[in-house]
Amino acid sequence: MTPSRTAFVLASASPARLQTLRNAGVEPTVIVSGVDESQLDGLPPAELALQLAELKCAAVAGRDEVPDGALVLGCDSVLELDGEALGKPGDADDAVRRWERMRGRSGVLQTGHCLRDTATGQVAAATASTTVHFADLSDEEVAAYVATGEPLHVAGAFTVDGLGGAFVTGIDGDHHNVVGVSLPLLRELVAELGHSWTELWAPR
Repeated sequence: MTPSRTAFVLASASPARLQTLRNAGVEPTVIVSGVDESQLDGLPPAELALQLAELKCAAVAGRDEVPDGALVLGCDSVLELDGEALGKPGDADDAVRRWERMRGRSGVLQTGHCLRDTATGQVAAATASTTVHFADLSDEEVAAYVATGEPLHVAGAFTVDGLGGAFVTGIDGDHHNVVGVSLPLLRELVAELGHSWTELWAPR
């Protein structure tokens, strides 16, 4: 007999996180937390990302639609630049200003992960940090990129798996973390809660 697969819930609306998990063999149920991210302020970037992830996980874990015994994952990402936490830009002008600061420099993408086992109530949480090196974009490239709308929907105003990929010259650390979920860290959190990563794989 094959062991039964543990249900997995992603408490995030991020298409990139969902696709990353699917590519890794996990087919999560998506339940968006609806957490107001502006309620936390003044925290160091890594701590901010972790606390937002914990809030999102907690907001979803108690809902009726969560399958019995499911693992619930909350994530949140911010880009740390000059000690400041940069989430999604407020508007296009904000995104342009971000890129004027970021181009030709490096930042640290901090992603908080909070995993709850609804069968036991146990929680495992940690932050993954990845250094991202940005190309020195021209004003025209910044304007064209912001005009696509892509930077407005993502932490740090860039993607590595979309149009922004050409503007990232290097990464030190886990590439998946920059997309939105660190698979190696998630595997560790799953093990911490007494589960095996491979038991999450959907049937092929």
